[in-house]
Formats: sequence, structure tokens, C-alpha cells
Amino acid sequence: MDYDPLQDRQRFEPQAAQNQARKGDLTVLLLTVSLIVGVVLLGGVALALGVVSLPGQLTGAGWLTIGVTLAAFLLNALTPLPAEAIFLAALATLLLSGVLDTATALAGFSNPGMVTVGVLYVVVAGLQQTGGLDMISRSLLGLPKGQTMALLRLIVPVLGMSAFLNNTPIVAMFIPVVSDWCRKLRISPSKLMIPLSYAAIMGGMCTLIGTSTNLVVNGLLVSETDYPGLKLFDLVPVGVPCAIAGTLMLTLAQRWLLPQRKPAITDTDDPREYTVEMVVEDHSPLAGKTVEQAGLRHLPGLYLTEIQRQGRLLTAIGPQETLQAQDQLVFVGMVNSIVDLSHIRGLQPATDQVFKLDTPRTERTLVEAVVSNTCPLVGITIRQGKFRSRYGAVVLAVGRNGERLPGKIGDIRLQTGDTLLLEANPAFLEERRASRDFYLVSEIPNSDPLRHDRAPVALAILVLMVALATSGWMDMLNAAILAALLVVITGCCSFQQGFRAIDWSVLLVVAAALGLGKALEVTGAAAALAGGMLGFAGDNPWIALTIVYGVTTILTEVITNNAAAAVVFPIALSLAQTLEVSFIPFVVAIMIAASASFSTPIGYQTNLMVYGPGGYKFTDFMRIGIPFNLAFWLLTVLIAPRVYPF
Repeated sequence: MDYDPLQDRQRFEPQAAQNQARKGDLTVLLLTVSLIVGVVLLGGVALALGVVSLPGQLTGAGWLTIGVTLAAFLLNALTPLPAEAIFLAALATLLLSGVLDTATALAGFSNPGMVTVGVLYVVVAGLQQTGGLDMISRSLLGLPKGQTMALLRLIVPVLGMSAFLNNTPIVAMFIPVVSDWCRKLRISPSKLMIPLSYAAIMGGMCTLIGTSTNLVVNGLLVSETDYPGLKLFDLVPVGVPCAIAGTLMLTLAQRWLLPQRKPAITDTDDPREYTVEMVVEDHSPLAGKTVEQAGLRHLPGLYLTEIQRQGRLLTAIGPQETLQAQDQLVFVGMVNSIVDLSHIRGLQPATDQVFKLDTPRTERTLVEAVVSNTCPLVGITIRQGKFRSRYGAVVLAVGRNGERLPGKIGDIRLQTGDTLLLEANPAFLEERRASRDFYLVSEIPNSDPLRHDRAPVALAILVLMVALATSGWMDMLNAAILAALLVVITGCCSFQQGFRAIDWSVLLVVAAALGLGKALEVTGAAAALAGGMLGFAGDNPWIALTIVYGVTTILTEVITNNAAAAVVFPIALSLAQTLEVSFIPFVVAIMIAASASFSTPIGYQTNLMVYGPGGYKFTDFMRIGIPFNLAFWLLTVLIAPRVYPF
């Protein structure tokens, strides 16, 4: 066999990348542990010398809560245990030890923010099942060339939308869009999921209505002081420079900051290739478009091999070939890409057998079945065997050892071991799992036919939800519940599809993390730590502002944004009054710091939402988040007092 340097490179590059990633993780971990140890030692020395003091007496419950929280962080960083298992165990420890009573420990499971995230999954399922997400993807994201352009095409619209809309539904809406987009662009999802969350966070800190935290702090400002409150765009002079700096960091330092965790096409993707025929429908939106404009050149692992048009056979299809109604398109590719193909509006299977099945297409699914040696159809064609009548399913494609099978589907003579791609009624799976006709029968995930005619309805429901939440007519939870009910009632998705779309692991982590944050709050640990660190401020307002920001940004990584702001607000107000300086720079610093939650996945719910889809480790957020936190800290401290002088 000839030596192939490319093959050698492909063999060793993944291992080298993994080794580099491990080194990066170890470096981040060592720096983090060193920072924690350093802060603890410095705090201990300061307490011993009487330089600072903890307000009140930190009880045993407070120390236990701090220890359990640190243990949860370290277990996430050091072990492969699921995040939901670690945080549920931490919450259980605090409950069983008596630090939290039952009602407080379980309050996170009924928290409006957590429930909102769960309900939004149903709304997104409605968009996904109607093709609405694909419409959003094509209009906002397009098909850029290169990872840098992809980052910019993602960050800019998300950042702009998050400045005026709640960032949770925006991230929930974009996660499946970005996942599909990554497959088409052959970019690892881990390169774009953290930027998605960070862009939403950065947009939220640019206006007063960008996050609920800004509104909470502004409410405290009005109720606790004589200040009139901030206006809508008062945060722009600080928030926009921070957002620009964050965007530049993501685009310029992506190679070092963004991890390569999850390949665009994973090892679990089916390597078998099928040949499948699709037809361009009459009045299809694809008619009159070129192959490239129709998006048929950018599905990974899928190739348009020929077009049959009015008795003529077109081969060597170029990207500028214009499609016409009733064109029969022959594709060769992997099963996941064929699923993507079946979701494109205006394309349908070339065989008319699919329209003869009993159940509506929207209730069917795609199934793979491997023909056994006892199947009665072995040795005869699919048409002769009357496959549809016998099994209640239609053969869309046949895979055979990677061979290209010529001719019509109905004329293919089946052999033992052939893999069939079927469109089937829901009952097919249960009826045929134990059948001797097939070695294996398995459903293909997310292969339900899309309800394209319902796409305008799903998009209208999304707009209604955002309008109701933004205008103040409903809070975010009620608006999301109304939208979820509407997508089910209007047939955008079934109840079962909406239920399956919920990511329960994310919800469990959110609920447990809220419980840990509540424990830090009710035991006085958060206030004690905040007050102790603010003791370093002395009589210098610049140092005081720096410490106020630092305390807030540390707290917001372990408790909720609103709770962190509420804990620090009265302490910072007292500090400003003691120093006899304006409180507004401190208010701005608290708003920015409470929103700038970058260093942990539990710091903000959008970080948690992208944690699984990106395939991240806990330390990935530290690697990129700590530089972000430091940059935003520096910019806020330098800009805020110049815009709003002490």
C-alpha cells in the first residue's frame, strides 16, 4: 500500500488536538484553583490582621454551603460526572443537613425562570416542526465562508435582538438553528454555542430593558434613593464598548479561546450511504432557483448526482444549474443529510407510494430496517413484493455496501443485509421490532415530516410572544405558556413532539443551581463574603468601584444575577454614602457585572442551555469566561466614572 501523508495527518491531528485541549483544561484548572487558594489565603491574612471583618457571624450553615458549592464546582471541573447529578447531589446535601428546608430547596423547581426555559422548548419545537427555524436561519445567518464570518453573522443579530428582547427565548430559538447550521458549514458546535450565549448576554447589558437584572437594580435605585432612575439608553456608553470588545475577543482569539469539543459530523453519524430520489413540487419555492441558491450544495455528506428532466438525464450538475418544477433529483448521501433534505420546503419523495399510506404525512416518521435472510422479499423487486401493502411503509432508499444502485426504487431486487430507509406509520416500529423479516428496525431521530403550511402561524406566535413580554402586557412565563399552548392547538407540533423537545437535564441543573444560590443567600454566606471583600475599599472611590464590580461578578457566577445585585446593592449604597460620592457609577457597575456572567455554565441560564448542545466541559467556560470577565471589569471601571462622575 502506498504511503498517504494526508491519511497519517488525519490520524494524528485529532489526538494532538485532544492533548492540546487537555493541557488547556489543566492550565485553566490550575489557575482557577490557585486563584481560589490565593483569595482564601489573602482573606485569612486580612481577617487575622483586622484589615477586614465579616459582617455578622458566619454560621456553620454558611460555611457548609460555601464548601458544598466549591465541591460542586470542582467536581464539574475534574470529573466526567453529569452536571445535573452533581448539582442535585449538592442540593440534596444541603437539604438533608438542614441548611435548607424542603420548600426552599425545591423552590428552584417552580422558579419562573426555570419553568420559562422548559416551556420555551415547546415553542421552539413548533418552529422546528414547521420549518420556521430554517426560514430564520436562511434569512439571518445565510451560508458564510469561514468560521470568522460565521461568528460575526451569528453574534451581530443575536446581540441586537437581545438588547430589546429577553435573551432566554432568543437563545432557545437559535440553539437548534445553530446546530443545523454547524452541520451545513462543517463547523464544530462548540465553536458557536458559547458565542451564542455570550452575544445574548452582551446585548442584554446595553439597554435598561435588556435583562431583568437591570430593571431590578433600577427599581432598587428608585425605591431606596432619591435618584430618578436610569433611562433606556443610559447603559449604552458602557455596554456597547463592552459588547464590541467581547465580539473582537471572540473573533480574533477564537482559535485559543473556543474549544473543539464536538465535531460537526460525529462518529455516531451513520456512515452508510443511500441513493434517494426527490421531486421539485409544482409551485415549489425552489423552482427558478439555482442549485446553490436552493441550499442543495451545502448539506454535509450529500451529493446531487443527476437530474431527470422531461425525459432528459442531466449529469455533472453545477451550482448554477436552475431547477424546474417536476425535476427529479437523485442524491447520494448519509441518512442525517437525507433527513435534512426531507425537511426542505418544496421537495417531496419521487415515489407516489408515500401518498397511499393511511396516516397523514405529519404523523409519520423515517425508519431504518435491515433485511434478514428470512425476509420473503429477498430475491424479488420491491414492486413485486408489494412492500407498501405488506408492511404499511414505503421504501425511500436502499443502502448496499456503499454501492450506487441504479434504476427506480421499485425495480431494486432486495438482498440479505440491504438497509432500507422507510417512511412508515407510527405502528410500524412496534409491529416489526420482533419480526423475523428484519435484523434490525430503528427510528431516525427528528425525522418527522415538517408542516410547512404552518410555518407562518408558528412565526406569528413567536412574534406575539415577544410582543406580549416586551410590552409588559404579560410576564415572560405567561407569554411563553400562551405561545406553547398555541403551537400545539394550531397543529404546529403535537403534544408528544413538544414534550420530547424538552431538555430535562438542563432544567434539573437550572433548578438545583437556583437552590445552591438560595442557600448562599439565606445563610448569609453571600452577604458575608461580599461585605468582607468590600472592606478593602478604604476611602478611594475608584478602588471601591473596582471591588464592587469584582464582588458582584464573582457572586453572579454562583447565585442568580438578580440575587447577586440585590446582595451587593445596599452595601455599595452605604459605601458611596460613606465616601460622599455619586452612587450612579456603582449602579452601572452592578448592572454590568451582574449581567456579565461568563466564567461558569451555572452563572446564567443561557450558558446552561448551550452547555449540552456544545458538548462543553465546565473548564471551557473558565477558559474563555475569565478573560471576558477581566476585560469587562476593566472597561466598566474606566468608563463608568467618566460618563457619570463621582
